[in-house]
Amino acid sequence: MNSAHPSQPESEPRSGHRHVLHGRAIGKTVDGPEGSLTILDGLEITVDAGEAVAIVGPSGSGKSTVLGILAGLDLPTSGEVELLGQGLGSLDEDQRARLRAGDVGFVFQNFQLLPGLSALENVMLPLELGGQDDAASRAREMLEEVGLGHRAGHQPLQLSGGEQQRVALARAFVSRPAILFADEPTGNLDTETGHRVIDLMLSLRASRGASLVLVTHDERLAARCDRRLLMQDGRLVERAAELAEAS
Repeated sequence: MNSAHPSQPESEPRSGHRHVLHGRAIGKTVDGPEGSLTILDGLEITVDAGEAVAIVGPSGSGKSTVLGILAGLDLPTSGEVELLGQGLGSLDEDQRARLRAGDVGFVFQNFQLLPGLSALENVMLPLELGGQDDAASRAREMLEEVGLGHRAGHQPLQLSGGEQQRVALARAFVSRPAILFADEPTGNLDTETGHRVIDLMLSLRASRGASLVLVTHDERLAARCDRRLLMQDGRLVERAAELAEAS
């Protein structure tokens, strides 16, 4: 990895790049009670602009670890990740955060809403952190788009699980990200609510032309993406549609 830190990430990381994400020879090892444990081993992945990619595999296979590394929330032990035209290995933590701001959205299984803020304030947060002066109006419009304009003043604990995830989707999309990372977005929802959240997430992604990297154990959700990649022995392998449908 290049240890020199540029003074500023690219100001327009989307422009001129067909690939929004490229991971090369990614390895990840951690220390455990019985010694070093290899989680990822020579993993490769490329995601094109506007593409939706699902990563599937059993619990404990390293799916969430992959997602964190690809998004720059964690660093690999070896290899390199290029996100929106910028090599993450050349950036420090603050620079990676600036790169993610605005251009990268996140949706998590446990929603990750701030409990002391209203739905509106949670959606406003990324805009305020980015210095947007119209944060309130844009956040309110986004809540209307996910069908929760009437719940704007409610705090997370006053909302159902499905409503909380829709607030999380509004927060993820309000800054019009180039790429969205989603970690088991329906894992805490019942089947019917999960289907509605999936429909909404994929609709928002398509309308904005965003790329999507999705970790899920739900093959029905994975089948709605452009590609399905299976975590196997620390690597990602292409999974054919007929195999996914048979699961």
